Amino acid sequence: MDYTELGLKAGIEIHQQLDTAEKLFCRCPTLLRDTAERTGEFYRYLRATESELGEIDRAAEEEMKLVRKFCYYTYDTVCLVEHDEEPPTPMNPEALEVCLTIAKMLGMTPAEQVHTMRKLVIDGSNTSGFQRTALVALSGALPDGCRIETICLEEEAAQRVEDETFSLDRLGIPLVEITTAPCMHTPEAVQEVAGHIGMVLRSTGRVKRGLGTIRQDINVSIRGGARVEIKGVQELDLIAEVVRREVERQVALLAIRDALRERDARVDHTVVDVTALFSGTASSILKKAKSVLAIRLSGFAGLVGREIQPGRRLGSEMSDYAKKCGVGGIFHTDELPAYGVTADEVARLREFVGAHEEDCVVIVAASRQRAGCAAEQVMIRAEMALSGVPEETRKMLEEGSSAYMRPLPGAARMYPETDVFPLDISEALWESIAVPELLTDRAERFVREFGLDEALARQVAFSERLPTFEKAVAAGVRPTIAARTLLATCRELARGGVAVDQVSEDEILTLLSAVEAGRAAKEAIPDLLTELARTVGAVAGTPRERVDAAIGKMAPAVSQADVESIVRRIVAEREEFAREKGMGALGPLMGIVMQELRGSVDGKVVSESLRRELKRLLA
Repeated sequence: MDYTELGLKAGIEIHQQLDTAEKLFCRCPTLLRDTAERTGEFYRYLRATESELGEIDRAAEEEMKLVRKFCYYTYDTVCLVEHDEEPPTPMNPEALEVCLTIAKMLGMTPAEQVHTMRKLVIDGSNTSGFQRTALVALSGALPDGCRIETICLEEEAAQRVEDETFSLDRLGIPLVEITTAPCMHTPEAVQEVAGHIGMVLRSTGRVKRGLGTIRQDINVSIRGGARVEIKGVQELDLIAEVVRREVERQVALLAIRDALRERDARVDHTVVDVTALFSGTASSILKKAKSVLAIRLSGFAGLVGREIQPGRRLGSEMSDYAKKCGVGGIFHTDELPAYGVTADEVARLREFVGAHEEDCVVIVAASRQRAGCAAEQVMIRAEMALSGVPEETRKMLEEGSSAYMRPLPGAARMYPETDVFPLDISEALWESIAVPELLTDRAERFVREFGLDEALARQVAFSERLPTFEKAVAAGVRPTIAARTLLATCRELARGGVAVDQVSEDEILTLLSAVEAGRAAKEAIPDLLTELARTVGAVAGTPRERVDAAIGKMAPAVSQADVESIVRRIVAEREEFAREKGMGALGPLMGIVMQELRGSVDGKVVSESLRRELKRLLA
């Protein structure tokens, strides 16, 4: 696709959890818990409130189409603030400091005063029905002339367990929201900017890491289309594909609009009860439904079933809207007969509602109330198809396609938080904020100072184990040994099923120091880490005592005389091979010797001994 010709404009909203000791508006720890550890649960019904101008936000109004009862799991690490049973405490100063640090790294201008607002959210992810958010800084710089518009500090939402059940352990964790201008014009540019911002965030060393701790919402529009927000993109590598698929969707919807207009298509707003037509149907869904309703879409034949994204059709969009009323989906004549509905039933349906060949008929099946609501939603989405691309908030699906969530929110969504006092950002506070070294700069420094190759230096700098690497090097461990242990060795062991993450940082540092001191060979590191992981919780002691025990079992001390004796024996047992290969036998024999020594001796010592023995034999 020619994105310039299409007029692609894209922006990003990045949400990143901060690694603070306490939550944003209470003093609870920012710990994630297993739902099996919950101490209780309670229930809420949420409804939208009117804004100061007496308006209800359109996105919140959409959420109220169904009356839903939400369940919340509680823990001994959450308090009444998360329950919405007591007012919030003042804003966490540590979280504000981290937010200001990020703002300064992005060249932003801080707000003179931070005012907390309430953002209306009634999808169940907040017990209060709103999310607290505060604008902290404005106008920052990005590569290639892009701009950051705002950075906000807000509280994380509750984690959905399933359906209408949420877990309160995540609710209230400090979160920064970074919003860019719509300054990106290719899918690749969007992914590159997201990667750069993510690098800046990780450079602070004060953000949480792992799946779900950072989320990207992507805003996309094309000429003639509309701004669409796609929420919940967690994988950086998928961002470009998400943008490509949204552009593809908008182009397809514009083509459908043009085709509908050429046909003079329209939506018949008469809802027809066709329950009796399907009384003897083989379709289990239609047979068990109390009510089956039909809508005739004049001139829509063949277009409701047209693909607009991989695995998605215009009918999928209508189905998304209908699901807001609690139905499982829709049927339409572009895809029937199928799903137990026969060709004869389709013919009777078309005749009953007065559909012509160029018309499409959509049917919904549920209780009378839900089916009626769903039919109305289908007609709303069909009317939108006549206009082109609706402004929407959508959720990302697997592989990069998306589905409708709700309308884009409006100004009525925000109103002041009266329970939290404003905070002044003084010049002294702003000047006191230190700017940390960027990870990209740190990787370059590792190449210069430690002699690491560029690829390894970058891996170390961007790794979650960076703090451990820097502590090891500061303690005198060779950078190459520290880097390869923390990255390659730990990764390979984990892939092999070793619970290496259970080995404490202090034990890893003690082990590396023991290797550096010559008390164990670097070749023994995998076996020693495996032993330490195996004995977690079973063998007590300080890190030094546990490492010493592992060395004593897995890599006992071997004298130089023992090494030379083993080398002589192995060479003698393979004398014919050694004479045939000459010094070329060094590599194969080295592996045999090291396997017998089980990493108890440094490879350099073994290599020198083996080289001497081969020279003696070949002399």
